[in-house]
Amino acid sequence: MAGEQVSVTTTAGSEAVARELAESVVAARLGACAQIVPVTSVYRWEGTVHADPEWRVEIKTSADRADALVAHVRERHPYDLPEIVVTPVIGGSAEYLAWVDAETS
Repeated sequence: MAGEQVSVTTTAGSEAVARELAESVVAARLGACAQIVPVTSVYRWEGTVHADPEWRVEIKTSADRADALVAHVRERHPYDLPEIVVTPVIGGSAEYLAWVDAETS
């Protein structure tokens, strides 16, 4: 099972937007679950360093759904250049990973 799942991370500028993204992904069966966590992001944008509150959305999905999930987030995200990072899962609970696959198939 390990290696057949990924975690897709994005951020949003408000909790409401993060929740909308998370709910739309799970409803579309592109993600088995999504966690929303408040964070502070420090980044350079258009030549200026910013430090802003954001909400990180971490979505668990099967590797074969990652491209569709990325496209879904990109279509619905309000940022000009949203963070979308796909990270392979290299291990974990076999039962949990099987559940991720079942929820995204």
